[in-house]
Amino acid sequence: MLKTVYTLLFIMLLSGSVNAFEITNIQQAINIAGKQRMFTQRMLKDYGMLGLGVRFGNPDKDLNNTMKEFEEHLNALDKFSKDSNIKKSIKKQKNIYDSIKTLLLAKPTKDNASKLQYKLDTLLKVADDTTKLFSVKGGKKSGKIINISGRQRMLSQRMASLYMLKVWGIEDKKFKKKMDEAMKLFEDSLKTLKASDLNSKEINNLLNRVEKDYSFFRIMNKSSSNFIPSLIYNKSNEILKNMDKVTELYASQKIQ
Repeated sequence: MLKTVYTLLFIMLLSGSVNAFEITNIQQAINIAGKQRMFTQRMLKDYGMLGLGVRFGNPDKDLNNTMKEFEEHLNALDKFSKDSNIKKSIKKQKNIYDSIKTLLLAKPTKDNASKLQYKLDTLLKVADDTTKLFSVKGGKKSGKIINISGRQRMLSQRMASLYMLKVWGIEDKKFKKKMDEAMKLFEDSLKTLKASDLNSKEINNLLNRVEKDYSFFRIMNKSSSNFIPSLIYNKSNEILKNMDKVTELYASQKIQ
């Protein structure tokens, strides 16, 4: 009898593990597709931390976990969608990602960092296209708000990754333009989210925390000498954690 109970528990645990990335509805699909955008910039941020020799937050472990999640989520999205255009977009993501896996796992160099930045920015664009395709199918109101909220996760990692590469000394003539655009989009999107009539008290509280943590990026962008990678790494993760929760809360609402 006891052996049977243990067997059933094992099967339940195994089943939960197998279904951990199974997508069951379109709102969840938009959320997961949007998270792929964030992963592209998180991988670059971790790579930059490793290149700087900064071990705060275990960026090597985080990079491996992020790569694993990116692959699992991509497979789940592919399995969920029956739309041919979405499947083509997902295939593009797979092809680009497969071409950079070796670079991500190799010892970081400045030459490879420049190559990775270009490839991951390309992957980000395709992941954004995929998210928009899912968003259209989610209903005008829910699809739009989940997309905007989910994009904030990506922007938190993008600002941090750009910062890491700058501190590392990676040459990028478009650095200021990229950072200014990312910060403006983050600020404009935050205003849109804070004004949404879909917000609960919990969502509003989380958005206020995000706004507070974002203030460190404003300070960082104005400074030309005080470089603190560990602080930016930490604040970007705090924003990511809170925006991930906000996005999940939006995705759980029954909105058309």
